[in-house]
Amino acid sequence: MKLILSHIPFWAKNKFLIAGTAFVVWIVFFDENDLILQGRRRAELKELKASKTYYISEIAKERKALEELRSNPAAIEKYAREQYMMKRDNEDLFIIEKAQKD
Repeated sequence: MKLILSHIPFWAKNKFLIAGTAFVVWIVFFDENDLILQGRRRAELKELKASKTYYISEIAKERKALEELRSNPAAIEKYAREQYMMKRDNEDLFIIEKAQKD
């Protein structure tokens, strides 16, 4: 029995080292919240923060445009002409579309 135990390295006999190594391997690869999944979630969070800033800026632009439409009659006319192709009675409307490449 002494002969078999003498060939095992000293670090392999340490039960705390074996348990710690098993714990680290479990956390890194097999746990529900392993490191790979945390990296993916961190990347997703980064994308979501970027989209949040984009949408906040877009909301600010739309609020500014809405306030302009509420207060300026010329802005209402401009919006109606551009978005809904409206015109006055004595005007002709020409719509020019860009040619699509096949």
